[in-house]
Amino acid sequence: MDLSTARRKLGTAALVGFRVAPGPLKRLVVRTVAPSYTVGAVCVIEHEGTFLVLWQPHRRGWSLPGGLLGRGEEPADAVRREVAEEVGLDIDPGEPVTIRVDPLEQGVDVVFRVRLEQHPDDLDLSLSTEARKARWTRRSELGPADRDTRGILRAVERAGDAPREGRLLGAS
Repeated sequence: MDLSTARRKLGTAALVGFRVAPGPLKRLVVRTVAPSYTVGAVCVIEHEGTFLVLWQPHRRGWSLPGGLLGRGEEPADAVRREVAEEVGLDIDPGEPVTIRVDPLEQGVDVVFRVRLEQHPDDLDLSLSTEARKARWTRRSELGPADRDTRGILRAVERAGDAPREGRLLGAS
């Protein structure tokens, strides 16, 4: 038997063994060999071309309201909780507008967008200890923003475009 055939047979045996293994063992194996990612929920809160950013001590530059999901928490529940904690606003986040995967930082951001009808100056923001400052800005006036925020804003811009359809590149 040549090396290619032996590898294929060993791979098949491993897959069959994985298929019949109990669920908890499967999860343990996947969590051990697969890279771990953190999952966050972020909200772009907008009004007529401006959006809310926060200055937070644990970030490098301006950032968007949001944070990590708790165990068993849905993204919409997490972003609603985080926005309430950070700025004191009760939101209905709707459906996510995009999902951003950052392979370098091993993070996944579920991104929501809330468009305000009332002028932001009419809102009484209640900043938490996590957020030292808040301001409404335009993309062109953002200034220093953390890496995640820049990536999330790019993802939201791309989400407004029609999705690019896939195509067959060839058979292997």
